[in-house]
Amino acid sequence: MLTRLFADAIQEAERVITTAPHVRNEQDLIEGYDYLAGSIRASVQMAWAYERDFPYFVRSTGPYTKMGLDNPDTLYFHAWLRDDAEYVITGERGSTVDLSFQILDGDYSPIQVPGSLAAFDDREIEIAADGSYRMILGPGLKGAGMLVVREVFSDWATERPGMIRIQRADRIGAAPPPPTLDALTKRYGVAGKILISRLRTFLAFAERFYLNLPVNTLTTPRSTPGGLTTQFSSAGHYDLDDDQAMIVTVPAGDAPYQGVQLGSMWYVSLDYVNHQTSLTRDQARIDPDGMIRYVISERNPGVANWLERTGHRRGYVQLRWQRLARELTAEDGPKVDVVAVDELPKLLPHWTPIGPQAWRERIAARQAAAATRMLG
Repeated sequence: MLTRLFADAIQEAERVITTAPHVRNEQDLIEGYDYLAGSIRASVQMAWAYERDFPYFVRSTGPYTKMGLDNPDTLYFHAWLRDDAEYVITGERGSTVDLSFQILDGDYSPIQVPGSLAAFDDREIEIAADGSYRMILGPGLKGAGMLVVREVFSDWATERPGMIRIQRADRIGAAPPPPTLDALTKRYGVAGKILISRLRTFLAFAERFYLNLPVNTLTTPRSTPGGLTTQFSSAGHYDLDDDQAMIVTVPAGDAPYQGVQLGSMWYVSLDYVNHQTSLTRDQARIDPDGMIRYVISERNPGVANWLERTGHRRGYVQLRWQRLARELTAEDGPKVDVVAVDELPKLLPHWTPIGPQAWRERIAARQAAAATRMLG
């Protein structure tokens, strides 16, 4: 049967979900099944988009195909490469705060976890007055397997994405051969392998890099592993009662992009469209002393910088700084305090509450901006 290997992989993937070590209640399991659905969809897309002679950019992750603690402020795209071919990348720069490129290695089945060969942002390419640009990649990028593009928003409401395309230079104007039964059979098999690898890899990654940290703490800012040389991050995980809040205090720094987000124990972002589970510096309220004070809690504390737990007692916290011109230090990083929600008016030095109508307007603005961005 053509789809047998893929069907078997889905059953195995369900076992990975149901036996995940963090599953403690029905909510964990329901979210796991939802994560599984998105992973199935993404795995099929990756297998069918595995085209290195006639490549095109596809969305790597999105609201229904989440993975790897996806950044709510980022559009992710990828295209497959051959290291002995030349590729022409053309595009138009949008108004987003950052546009970065990363070349991942692989001699390459798409089921392997790649390393980084190069990473750079649009400051290193020539952009014309009309926003257009053109790049040539290869040949000679030894081991190159994938080009990843990240377009990052700070102001969801006003910034607009650009346009990008990729073509193999010696295939422009030609066409790929029609699919064969053997090729489709292989793609279903590859999709199954991607699915299992995807689930196991990110569950293990989260346990290794987050859960070994002390709970309710955040690390000093550090260069992000994997070759994103212009990004620093601070990471941690929380475990809070419903009457507790975590105050995360961080300077509103000079990096063009600065953001914070929450994630579930499945290592994916929480609902960032209908709830305020993330904030960029442009979206956050900055106190008169130049500090941003985020409040992570289940109960509504009545402040603009509330990050909603949305019923998640446990989860991940990630702060990112991008397009940096300098290395960050501990002085640039967050300070964490766990307090009672009822004590917040006394403990926040610039207490500026907002009412229910103002909060509803904030959520409405997120929904409208996210809907616009998803069309990009």
